[in-house]
Amino acid sequence: MRAAAILGPGCSAKDLRRFQSDDRVEWLTGLPSSSEQVDIILLFGGDGTIHRYLGRLVKLALPVLVVPVGSGNDFARALGFRGVKDSVAAWGRFCAGHGKVRVIDLGTITSSLKEAGGAPAPREPDLGQDSPPDSPHYFCSVAGLGLGSEVTRRANRLPSWLRGNGGYAAALFPTLFQFAPFRMKIFTKDAGGQRTILSDQPAMLAAFANTPIYGGGMRIAPQAQMDDGKLDVCVIGGIDLFKLACLFPTVYFGRHLGIKEVKYFQAARLCVETERPLDVYADGEYVCHTPVEFGVQHEALKVLVP
Repeated sequence: MRAAAILGPGCSAKDLRRFQSDDRVEWLTGLPSSSEQVDIILLFGGDGTIHRYLGRLVKLALPVLVVPVGSGNDFARALGFRGVKDSVAAWGRFCAGHGKVRVIDLGTITSSLKEAGGAPAPREPDLGQDSPPDSPHYFCSVAGLGLGSEVTRRANRLPSWLRGNGGYAAALFPTLFQFAPFRMKIFTKDAGGQRTILSDQPAMLAAFANTPIYGGGMRIAPQAQMDDGKLDVCVIGGIDLFKLACLFPTVYFGRHLGIKEVKYFQAARLCVETERPLDVYADGEYVCHTPVEFGVQHEALKVLVP
């Protein structure tokens, strides 16, 4: 059997040693150029590392084993990996011919900006999703804008050890008192361009989820499933600061859906417009800014699960 290992920032060969005990496995370091070179890819890192390689991983169509050694490991958590030991166990089962491979959806993001004359605007630079130029911009966990994106931006500036140990929460509460509601419209369009409005209200946060978890374990979309062909959308409307501060602890347990200022629905494809451009983050990485379209690519990625 042949395997390829992708080592994210801060990872080294020593992180790979626990997976090299089987002498029957031939190893390649780095992403292969074709699916004929290897049978499986081991990706060592967190959400940002996974996000960067999604385009190429979709093209290769090989099983991927996530080894959660990054500062943020929400995608691994959603798959059921609580730590490296779980990945080692899944690897052992795969080598023995008993591995469980699941085919999951990925979210997609397309900037809706237009240049004068109606031509599509050039694709905005992001943190380097390593994908062919004709590929969609994929995300595996949650994309969002508003308060969540501002918190992520600030959290990304923290030292890596702090980001991996409550960095999102550390950045959240200072941001709460500096963030104001924004006007946002979420809608779908039919083949004729007719709009169906799903949400049109002042909001603090909007999350578009392929998995339930983001922000270091917050269950922002507790009903999200990775293989249903839909994104779960959670919108937190205009809300006073005290109530908002009290709301966020409930998000870690997915108990915020009963609050009247929270709107929750599903859609396979939708558009978002805001009164001013707002940054869009996905899997903890900057992608573009609004206006933007979100969608789903069904059964886009093969992953090993515990």
